[in-house]
Amino acid sequence: MTKPFTPKIVTANALLEGDVVYLTEDDSWTRDHAEAEILTDEAHAQLRLIDGSRRHNEVVGVYLAEVTQTENGPAPVHFREAFRSRGPSNYKHGKQAGSL
Repeated sequence: MTKPFTPKIVTANALLEGDVVYLTEDDSWTRDHAEAEILTDEAHAQLRLIDGSRRHNEVVGVYLAEVTQTENGPAPVHFREAFRSRGPSNYKHGKQAGSL
């Protein structure tokens, strides 16, 4: 028996900056996890993964990440993805710069 498909998003790292990015419904990359397209169909998720993987001039390391749907958009399920969504762990850089 196969495991049921759970909601996913397409994630990668921006080629030039290295920032974590997410594929949106309009085929752009965003650094905001809440703006990522939530994929609930396995076949569609695989197609979106292929679409993202073909954009070698924009991103590297493209993969599907499991999420849950919330009122504020997708929320990471696994610690690794929650950590990636917060940005660099060095508070002087990136998304956490204002957290000092």
